[in-house]
Amino acid sequence: MSKVILKGFIAVPEAELALIIQELAVHKRLTQKEVGCLVFEVTQSAENPSHFDVYEEFIDNAAFNKHQERVKNSRWGEVTGNVERHYKIIL
Repeated sequence: MSKVILKGFIAVPEAELALIIQELAVHKRLTQKEVGCLVFEVTQSAENPSHFDVYEEFIDNAAFNKHQERVKNSRWGEVTGNVERHYKIIL
């Protein structure tokens, strides 16, 4: 199996920025502990605080799908309901 890479960005509504930043630390920590997570980076833009670059690598599609399922049912999934996601997934 080949690894799965997700890259792109999220656009956070300004009114929700403080909550997203607060929850992001927990989301990063939980994701980096997941079995199969190789790289997980979310970086806030210095020019546009509502723009966060996202880069993820998982060992295979099964690990990536497990991550997606966990996120869907997590606090992060709950608080990012209004976030615009712009991703490209490379299998």
